[in-house]
Amino acid sequence: MSFPANADLHCHSVVSDGTLTPEALAERASANGVDLWSLTDHDEVGGQQRALAAARTLGMRYLTGVEISVTFIDTTVHIVGLGFDAEDPRIVQGLADTRDGRGPRARAMSEQLAKVGIEGAYEGALEYVGNPRLISRTHFARFLVESGVCRDTSEVFRRFLTEGKPGFVPHQWAKLGDAVNWITQAGGVAVIAHPARYRFTPNEEYALFSEFKEHGGRGVEVVTGSHSASEAVKYAETAQEFGLLCSRGSDFHSPDESYTDLGALPPLPPHLPTVWSALADRIQ
Repeated sequence: MSFPANADLHCHSVVSDGTLTPEALAERASANGVDLWSLTDHDEVGGQQRALAAARTLGMRYLTGVEISVTFIDTTVHIVGLGFDAEDPRIVQGLADTRDGRGPRARAMSEQLAKVGIEGAYEGALEYVGNPRLISRTHFARFLVESGVCRDTSEVFRRFLTEGKPGFVPHQWAKLGDAVNWITQAGGVAVIAHPARYRFTPNEEYALFSEFKEHGGRGVEVVTGSHSASEAVKYAETAQEFGLLCSRGSDFHSPDESYTDLGALPPLPPHLPTVWSALADRIQ
C-alpha cells in the first residue's frame, strides 16, 4: 500500500473509557486528515464493526484494534493489537476474562475513597461509563472533577488514583504472553503502547522488550500522545535495536481531556519499518 499521510492507530470510544462514540471519533479523525485509523478500546472489541462502518463511509482505511492491560513486574503495561480478526474466539474469550476483574476493583476503589471522605464514588463513576464492564480509574476521575473534588483529571490521579494514594487498588491483569498470543493467533500484530509512560529502570525495560519479542510481539509505539520528541527518538532506536515495527497513535480519549488530538501527531522518523506496511493485507 502507499504510505499513509496520517495514520492514527490508538484511540478510545465510549465502549471503554473515551467520551465519544466510534462514529464521532471517525468523523473527528477524518476531519483532521487521518487516512488510516484504528479504534483501540481497552480490553474490548465491541465497537469494531461500528468503527469500520464509519471509516468506510468517510473514506478512511481501517485496521481492527484493541488495547489490552497486562501486568509486568507489578506494573500495568498496555499492549495494542492491530489487524486481527475481531471475532476470533481466543481473543474474544481472553478479553472477557480480563474485563471480569474491573467491577470488584472499582468497588474496592470506592471503599478506599470513602475512607477519606469521598462518598458514592462507585455510583458516581458509573454515570460516566458507556460500558459498565469496563469501569476504570478514568471514570472515577471524571466523577471527582465534576463533583468539585479536583480541578482536572490529572489532579485526581496525582492525589487519589496512583500507587500509594487513597483510591489506588492494584489489579492483576492478563499475562504479557497471553495478550501477545491472543493478538497474534487472531492474525494481528502486538505493539507495546507508549513505553515511556511505565518509568521502568533500563534493566526492567530491557526485560519487557525482550520478553515481548520472545512471545511474538512485533511492534512499539514510537510517536504517541504521551511521548516527547526526545522519547520518540529513543524508542525509534529501541525499535531498531529489537527489530520491531514502529507505530503511531494519539491515545485520544476526549476533546476535553486529551493533550493530543486525533491526527495531530508529528510523523514517524523516516526510514523506519511500520506496522501498517506489515499489515497491508489486513487493512480494510
